[in-house]
Amino acid sequence: MTAPGVPAGHREQTAGRGLATRVVDRAITVAAARAAAPGGIRFTERQLYYATCRVLWPAPALLGRLPYSPAPSLRLSHFTRALRARVTAVPGLLSQAEVGTAAGPGAGPAREPDLYDYGLPRLLVCQDRSLARMLVANHVHLEAGCPVVAAEECWPLDARLVAALERAEGATVYVLHDASPAGVALPARLRAGLGPVPGVRVSSLGLVPRHAAALHLASGRTRGPVALPEPLPRGLRPREVAWLARGRFAQLAAVPPDRLLRAVLRRTRGPRPPRPSVWDELRDLRAAGFLTWPTP
Repeated sequence: MTAPGVPAGHREQTAGRGLATRVVDRAITVAAARAAAPGGIRFTERQLYYATCRVLWPAPALLGRLPYSPAPSLRLSHFTRALRARVTAVPGLLSQAEVGTAAGPGAGPAREPDLYDYGLPRLLVCQDRSLARMLVANHVHLEAGCPVVAAEECWPLDARLVAALERAEGATVYVLHDASPAGVALPARLRAGLGPVPGVRVSSLGLVPRHAAALHLASGRTRGPVALPEPLPRGLRPREVAWLARGRFAQLAAVPPDRLLRAVLRRTRGPRPPRPSVWDELRDLRAAGFLTWPTP
């Protein structure tokens, strides 16, 4: 029976919205568990949004090697409404307070001034401030021995930090950015802002449109005319330029958190020491002295 004064259509519409919110809420729970695996990875709200899209529509993951970047399967406003309506907190989700804190070593003036007296071989600059916080929360700066900073907060670099990069003789500033006009232009903008620093190079880690297509990342589309940066990066293919010119973009947050962490660590950890062989160990034992093989 319809309540007095409440149209039946309005009641059905309200019930439909409630069912949709419950479906999204369940998808958020599943997505959070997947985003945190393995080992309790911390993640941002935007990363959780894209993980929820993958739960609701997993078809892109079934397309194999066919390059394709679909539209998100869930409106961001619907996701936000369902997330705010949750009674329990989402395990692993970075809070707004955590996202607003400093992004780790190198983000600002060091408390220990003597830190600038050493060489700094690597620096990671993120276009997205929240992803810089996410990488620090997952201890990437410790595992890679590489400070993680946000471009909007650290650029232009402190003169002491530039001197530390130059002192390392062959330092690299890695740039992590979206597949968007602003993102693909960020490495060149940082390179120009850095100036002629001997021995320091700026290297892009991506994302670029072909990565988004290969990984089947959800992509959006901007409204209105799109202004492409000049000059465009030389590594972009004509198809990628056309993709950007149509207003398409893909965010780094769409990359699954575990995959993003592995990729960043693989590129920023630096050269690994050679793995010792059995013969190396035997030679070491021979030269060790006590209880080793007798020599003639």
